[in-house]
Amino acid sequence: MKYRYVISLLCLALSPLASAQDANQIAAIASPWSGSGGELGFASASGNSTSETFNGKLRLRYAEGDWIHSMDLFGLRSSAEYKRTQDDGSVDFVRQTTAYRYSAAAASGLQLGEHRQLTANARYERDDFATYDRQGSFALGYGTRLIDAEKVVLDAQLGPGVRRTHEADTDETRTGLIGRGQLDLRYQLTDNTALVNNLLVESGSYNTFAQNDLGLSVSMSDRLALKAGWQARHNSDVAVDKRKTDTLTTVNLVYTYK
Repeated sequence: MKYRYVISLLCLALSPLASAQDANQIAAIASPWSGSGGELGFASASGNSTSETFNGKLRLRYAEGDWIHSMDLFGLRSSAEYKRTQDDGSVDFVRQTTAYRYSAAAASGLQLGEHRQLTANARYERDDFATYDRQGSFALGYGTRLIDAEKVVLDAQLGPGVRRTHEADTDETRTGLIGRGQLDLRYQLTDNTALVNNLLVESGSYNTFAQNDLGLSVSMSDRLALKAGWQARHNSDVAVDKRKTDTLTTVNLVYTYK
């Protein structure tokens, strides 16, 4: 009888420790969502000139077993108001859209080992002010980590794919094979400051598309950060009246879901 009494007391005494251990184990389970979040930037000018610019990004990452899935959305819209003088001398104001672009990208990767994976990537883009107002591509590839240091991480992907484009001036749609390459660099400058750079290249028989996104982010808290970004986009084959390279400079508020 005494032994049963002692055992009961020990069970009661140890039960809070067991509950606390279970809670710690549950908390230690990593969320399948990682690197997910969004960016938002807006600029407005009024007075002698009136303009508005908006850009936003959404990034989602999900890991399940040996699979890693991702989705990236981007949108840019800019408009300006200018003064127009009519033939009769009257003046009116006209608002015109000066930039309108959005893109969506999705990828899935099968882990082959530490920092090695087979990837499938799809991308679609619409740009009303570019030679190719619509572009869509799909590619398979192999990804690996080239640099894995304490402060510097460099990942690379390379593989073949297919691309379909629509040329606005000629209303021509073309489909062709491409080679796709991607480099992702992250350099942790300080505990709350990081430099990131993403380079994407899609090269085919009639056009080479390249986009480089450089960003410097400063964390204000675990979830909020300020990010200054510079983007350069290049098409090797464009219309005579179009420039081959476009740039975009942004300062955005970043929210990260962990």
